Amino acid sequence: MEPLGRIYSAGIADFANLRQMKCIYADKTDLVYRLANECRYAFLSRPRRFGKSLLCSTLKYYFQGRKDLFAGCAIESLEKEWAEYPVLHFDLSACKNKETIEQITSELHDQMNRCERQTGLKAEGDTPGQRLKNLTESLYNAGKQVVLIFDEYDAPLLDYLHSDDELERVRRIMQEFYQPVKICDQYLRFCFITGITKFSHLSIFSTLNNLRNISMEQAYSSICGITARELDTTFAPDVQLMAERNGCSVEEMRAKLKLKYDGYRFCIGGEDIYNPFSLTSALRSGNLENYWFSSGTPTFLFRQMQRFGTDILSLDRLEASAEDFDVPTESMQTILPLLYQSGYLTIKEAADGIYTLDYPNAEVRVGFMKNFLQQVMHITVGTGSTVIKVYHRLSAHDIDGAMGLLRSFFAGIPYLDRGEGALDADGRLYEQHFEQLMYVIFSLFNDRVRTQVKSACGRSDIVMRMPDATYVMEIKLDGSAAEALRQIGGKGYAVPYEADGRVVKIGVNFSSKTRTIENWQVEGGW
Repeated sequence: MEPLGRIYSAGIADFANLRQMKCIYADKTDLVYRLANECRYAFLSRPRRFGKSLLCSTLKYYFQGRKDLFAGCAIESLEKEWAEYPVLHFDLSACKNKETIEQITSELHDQMNRCERQTGLKAEGDTPGQRLKNLTESLYNAGKQVVLIFDEYDAPLLDYLHSDDELERVRRIMQEFYQPVKICDQYLRFCFITGITKFSHLSIFSTLNNLRNISMEQAYSSICGITARELDTTFAPDVQLMAERNGCSVEEMRAKLKLKYDGYRFCIGGEDIYNPFSLTSALRSGNLENYWFSSGTPTFLFRQMQRFGTDILSLDRLEASAEDFDVPTESMQTILPLLYQSGYLTIKEAADGIYTLDYPNAEVRVGFMKNFLQQVMHITVGTGSTVIKVYHRLSAHDIDGAMGLLRSFFAGIPYLDRGEGALDADGRLYEQHFEQLMYVIFSLFNDRVRTQVKSACGRSDIVMRMPDATYVMEIKLDGSAAEALRQIGGKGYAVPYEADGRVVKIGVNFSSKTRTIENWQVEGGW
């Protein structure tokens, strides 16, 4: 049962349904009004499950003049005329998971058929693009400029990122479909496009010179998602009830929600944004779960990580320029642009043109690590119970017990499940492979884990903050634990953390023969 009789909008993408069901709504209609009257052509990139479809639906009903749906919203006092325009609204997510190119084309024709039924006009033409052009022109000739909305425009393309040939075939189909956006300029009142990524080699981007990309504009940074202010006002009763259910104070619950679901930032100076799907799902259920990843596995992302040979250690608080991560998808030379655009990394800091990117929050970090183990490193053994036991051992100050569990875990990984990038040209295991595994496992229960942490004399392999200590680890392969421990001390890896309290140094040695932890040494334990 929804608390306090309040109905949450998690998963609801139609604005009319949301309003008719009297769902709780973080009012974005002032930004909708600004967007609709400030831009003619706009593109917005946001991660999946972030409210893009709801925004598209809101714009659709606004341009249809549905004043009744906006009663009590901010836009009610802004809009005076409520002019009505014909709206052609396309949801390209319906083109996902199609097995053939022909099925994608068929889906585009089906959406044009729906537009025919809604407008009462015939969409003549042999191709989806021809039909869109002719229908737009017919609507204009009937007396009104037309509004075009393309939601998840890149959905058909993402399924084929792993295959250059197939991607090119899909790109040509979608380019033909989007071409009328340029051709029909005089017939259009407004055009809005959403997606996760940015494919520049489509007519929608390459020939439309006046398309405004609002994705990193501060004015629109909160147009999707939920801000801290909205959490403290619109959702205040729900946070209070969730706190009561979980036996904690409102302040403690707010801190837990922030750690779990906040942390997205889409521009310099922009507000921190909560994932709306995850936050409202948590408020509805009363449980702090990982809702974003459970709603779908980003297969395309992990395929690309394998394609680029991505080192997960390099993604921890990564420094980059905007040109490194805000680039066209088909031009990317690393996984970074896709990780940023799809929401797995976000802006944390920015200074002098250099951005620091990191995982937005605990939900994304944990979900990403679990999927990385399964899909990139091909580890199919269950890790949940091991991770929990390791955490409990460390919490009880039983470091030897935790390391013993990890040794058993690594020994239990089948040979073929160690990942394509685990071996060098001579078939030997990389030290980095074990460092990646240790980092991923610790990240599953602790979001305060860092890797390759810089200090005055080098980089420590892993630094992990626990409530009562900081763990500094150095990893060797076919060396010795004593050597690893000496390196921590000799290069001062632990010095930056000594003022914060107890520092535990752990030297770990892996064996390429047994393919697991051979021994370890601890300094500074209990």
